[in-house]
Amino acid sequence: MHSGTSPKTYLAFDLGSETGRAILATLRSGILTAQEIRRFKNDPVEYGGSLHWDIPRLWWELQTTLSKLQQTKLAGIGVDSWGVDFAFLGERGELLQNPYHYRDARTSGMMERVFAEIRREEIYERTGIQFMPINTLYQLFAAKEQIPTILEGARNFLMIPDLLHYWLSGAVSCEFTNATTTQFVNARSRDWDFSLLDKLEIPRHFLGKIVESGTILGALLPSIAGGSDLRDTPVIAPATHDTGSAVAAVTARDGTAFLSSGTWSLLGTEVDAPVISGESLRSNFTNEGGIGGTTRLLKNVMGLWILQRCRDLWAKEDHRAGNESLMEVASQGERFASLIDPDHESFLHPRDMAASIDQFCSRTRQPKPATPGRYVRAILESLAFKYRLVLGNLEKLTGRKIERIRVIGGGSKNRLLNQWTADATGKVVLAGPAEATALGNAAMQMLASGEVESLAEVREIVERSFPPEVFEPVNTDHWEKQETRFGQYCEGEYA
Repeated sequence: MHSGTSPKTYLAFDLGSETGRAILATLRSGILTAQEIRRFKNDPVEYGGSLHWDIPRLWWELQTTLSKLQQTKLAGIGVDSWGVDFAFLGERGELLQNPYHYRDARTSGMMERVFAEIRREEIYERTGIQFMPINTLYQLFAAKEQIPTILEGARNFLMIPDLLHYWLSGAVSCEFTNATTTQFVNARSRDWDFSLLDKLEIPRHFLGKIVESGTILGALLPSIAGGSDLRDTPVIAPATHDTGSAVAAVTARDGTAFLSSGTWSLLGTEVDAPVISGESLRSNFTNEGGIGGTTRLLKNVMGLWILQRCRDLWAKEDHRAGNESLMEVASQGERFASLIDPDHESFLHPRDMAASIDQFCSRTRQPKPATPGRYVRAILESLAFKYRLVLGNLEKLTGRKIERIRVIGGGSKNRLLNQWTADATGKVVLAGPAEATALGNAAMQMLASGEVESLAEVREIVERSFPPEVFEPVNTDHWEKQETRFGQYCEGEYA
């Protein structure tokens, strides 16, 4: 680690699908500290029958944050966010439309339309990416069918963090880790798969150069920095996909799996090369681009989105029980009374999540949960079971035994889910840090600026600064007895 006359501070904007955060990360005497200086909602907007991100509002939040740091000397600024969603710029650099939200219904049926043009096996062989209707490939195919003039008029295609980096620095770029979530980056060449797009007759003139995480894009624009201490601050592309940044902060390979727990659950491990085979296709695993030439072999699971939507509903109905109270009631309920497949399509964007759970239970001849505590128990037990299932497939694909699960992200604060994850999988769970994404964002900035010399070094610093909480597995036999039953729900074999 380089020693300087004073500690350096980095600004990480971490944009989640529900909340955005601005974190100041400072390395001092080998200890990394993280200070949240702003938190803001990221609510989608619905108009014209479509669901969009309120990207002007997000940009306003970034500008407001920077306006309060006029007297702060920063060593770097970087943005990370969720994947798959994107923006188009016109010939003058203007935003052509508010970016669509990945839960917008326009992609319904688009995967099947694409498979009629090119076999799913060929798409997977080229990209190694998990099939989900929200993937950018199907969003672009929908745009080609529904609003082709937008594609024709677009001059630049930018993922959400790339767009914000452009507005911060003026540099047009597509960072690698987020670009891979499109499902049209070739897993072997690590570049756009133009041949794939050509087969689908999707234009490609708007696709720019892909850059690696840790690329210095340029200085903060004078129109933003003015004459303040922010002048000449480097804008640095971290691993702009939030999971990529989260995994950058911890060691998750060689017997350790990562579980990025939030709105989505992403369970996998870091590998040196993509794992693309008939088995990985059948298991629908994804090979997302990692940092330093690595790959994140993982599976997307619906995650705490199901619980979040239920809690939103209960708040409207004036069930204002706090999180700790809900977890306490859930922990005391009947084991495995009702189980769901978290990845069932009915849970992707329902208007009433609790009603969707009831319908799933009716179809599978299970009792409806009926009370908030029982819903919470059903959701969390089902997530833990799903992690067990995914972990078993991960071990088969890598040929390695997983001994530990490193839970990172906001979901790492859910101690009940952490314990049930340990119990269901029989693995030791190491929970934290909750702000792994922002820390990984800052870590890549530190690497780019020369503050640290290697990824291993910065991961050691994070581990030392934010030691995880340990959960040992207990009562694993109870979960093993229910494994076959849960698997049937996931396969649609409803008894």
